[in-house]
Amino acid sequence: MMDDPKTQLRRLACFLGRPFEKEEEVDKVLWRCSLERLKNMEVNQHGVDPRLGFENKFYFRRGIVGDWKNNMTDKIKEKLDHMLLP
Repeated sequence: MMDDPKTQLRRLACFLGRPFEKEEEVDKVLWRCSLERLKNMEVNQHGVDPRLGFENKFYFRRGIVGDWKNNMTDKIKEKLDHMLLP
């Protein structure tokens, strides 16, 4: 996804049965979903999740592939692998 986001977004849209009609639509979705844009939104810098009670900024980290290793222990990784892999 990080290497070629436009192609992957087009593939995802086709898979969902909603292919893009114009190239501008792809660019617009990528802009709206960019990590930097979302991190800088006022609601995500200062808002609070009403269900869990913690700040929205905690949903965002560095946005670098593989950075999860700096935030998760091997025990958490094993639990996630067990939940997600057959």
